[in-house]
Amino acid sequence: MQWGLHNRLARIIRPSDHRCVMLAVDHGYFLGPTRKLEDARSTITPLLPYADCLMVTRGLVRTCVNPDTSTAIMLRVSGGPSVVGPSLADEAITTAFEDALRINAAGVTASIFVGTPYERQTVAGLAELVNQGERYGMPVMAVTAVGKELESRTARFLGLCSRMAAEMGAHMVKTYYCEDFGKVVESCPVPIVIAGGPKLDTERDVFEMVANAVALGAVGCDMGRNIWQHDHPIPMITAIRKIVHDGYDAKDAHDHFTTACNARHVAQRGATPRTTKGRTAKAATRKGRPSRT
Repeated sequence: MQWGLHNRLARIIRPSDHRCVMLAVDHGYFLGPTRKLEDARSTITPLLPYADCLMVTRGLVRTCVNPDTSTAIMLRVSGGPSVVGPSLADEAITTAFEDALRINAAGVTASIFVGTPYERQTVAGLAELVNQGERYGMPVMAVTAVGKELESRTARFLGLCSRMAAEMGAHMVKTYYCEDFGKVVESCPVPIVIAGGPKLDTERDVFEMVANAVALGAVGCDMGRNIWQHDHPIPMITAIRKIVHDGYDAKDAHDHFTTACNARHVAQRGATPRTTKGRTAKAATRKGRPSRT
């Protein structure tokens, strides 16, 4: 493996434990201003220090990510259709490879839609991306997309998609967690990170999914909505880091999450002095009564 490609991979997957926590914020390329990404900068900025890598489009990198960040960039370079169009699978490569180099991305990523009428064009697009990645020393991550057909997330199907991506030369694969996930990992010769998918019902569901995936061989996760659509996004991502990098199980991660939430709540309450009746000192003074702080 050439030095530049190896160096970039080391920025994505931490060499000390061969694990990765990736934060996905590229949803707008087909969903538009989805909830909590309307003001993308305010959502991304506080989470960046806790992510090993940020999965993002070139538009958001240039407008919403501070260039002095040390977090690696995984640049989304495929797209085209929207959620209101006839098919999410009709993707093409949308970003010049030179743009990824100008942005100083650690890697580029594109989706493949196996089993759809657009299978050939998306797999061929991935293969050409790998050709350029090998030329310039840039890792390529394949996303085994399923579009709106979430029920197709079986081990047999995802194993097919992941293996095809690896055979095309992808350096890592983003796929979904599923029943018999270990079979997907075993049949894929390159590192796998799991997608978060739609927002899950509880924090515990998220932690169990990540812990199970890592135990079965995933190198980490690439999550978005289950982190930044949560009411407590920083405790969520720090708890996920505990699973991926520190070996926490789901229970320990949930305990960490709860403790972090309580600490933030106490800190926020302590920032505003209150009277015994719960009013701020300023409000009590306006009423003509001295505060009891």
